[in-house]
Amino acid sequence: MNKSRIFREAVENDLDALYAIEVECFATDRLSRRRMRHWIKAQNRVLLVAEDDQGLLGYALALLHRGTRLARLYSIAITARAKGTGLGKKLMKRIEAATSEKGRLFMRLEVAKDNAAAIRLYEELGYQVFDTYEDYYENHQDALRMQKRIRYIPANLLGREVPWYEQSTEFTCGPAALMMAMGSLDKSLRLNRELELDIWREATTIFMTSGHGGSHPIGLALAANARGFVAEVSINKDTPAFMAGVRNPHKKEVIATVDRQFREKAKAAGIKVRKQEVSQDLIARWLQAGSAVLVLISTYQMDGKKNPHWVMVTGMDDLCLYVHDPGPEDENHTRLDLRHVPVARADFAKMSIFGSERLRTAVEIRARKPAAKGVSP
Repeated sequence: MNKSRIFREAVENDLDALYAIEVECFATDRLSRRRMRHWIKAQNRVLLVAEDDQGLLGYALALLHRGTRLARLYSIAITARAKGTGLGKKLMKRIEAATSEKGRLFMRLEVAKDNAAAIRLYEELGYQVFDTYEDYYENHQDALRMQKRIRYIPANLLGREVPWYEQSTEFTCGPAALMMAMGSLDKSLRLNRELELDIWREATTIFMTSGHGGSHPIGLALAANARGFVAEVSINKDTPAFMAGVRNPHKKEVIATVDRQFREKAKAAGIKVRKQEVSQDLIARWLQAGSAVLVLISTYQMDGKKNPHWVMVTGMDDLCLYVHDPGPEDENHTRLDLRHVPVARADFAKMSIFGSERLRTAVEIRARKPAAKGVSP
């Protein structure tokens, strides 16, 4: 086989060769000539071919789901004369890159349960099984559903190493996010459960809509300040946070008292609490200044539960914000899935509003304050 192999977008003149590959590679679940022509002309897809001077060697087709950040590998096929040359892996990498450039963050695919070679290839590329389709193919075989993140934080956005810490309780996302922020500014800081729970006790709102209280943005700033870091809070409300979902009058009173205490303590400590919208431009300025950034999001986009959740922003580019999510790890998310998670800027704008009061809040953390002259750090 000639080594002058190229990869390119499919064009209409490729129809005959593409359909011939389809007939060669698939006995069932085959794309018809008409459907192949449709996908060549369609806009909501990426259709790449590999060829050498003897003709096409294979193709990969990914569909771009409208209104989501998902791409779906619809079909990939390699001719017999290209088998064993590594073309499948190269085509996969090419189509992942092409769909990422079109704003997709994750790729999904289906593969027959008994297709050991394909499953091995996908696993080598980083795909993970997340579900099963029974009786999926025309021959009644079951299919595994697999997914992979295909967009990663660009190396030039990583100004410093950012540790990842998994929250150890359902209510300590705030402390976990703050620990990651402080750890990125001070590598000597030990991130452990003792510190996590200490910060939660210092920052908690006492009550939430149910269960243990979450972390107040000013409470997190006070906890950072107590450990020598410089903290600043931006919040778009001057009324007590997290009140809208609480019905019990006693709980409301306690939350209001805690909010007032936090504001008084912040004023006494010289912590700036700015009433302003938390815009992505503001987050970008903080990141460019070398600060660590915590942002409160709603989990509705992720799990439909509308819970408040703290994340640390690790980078930002024209398409995405990247976040360290303290988790916790579960059957759908491994630890790697929770690091530098890409969130499209339009999606982040929706996620970073919490509750019916449309609360937006973030905490900027800067490096430890220098010790005064003559005073040991």
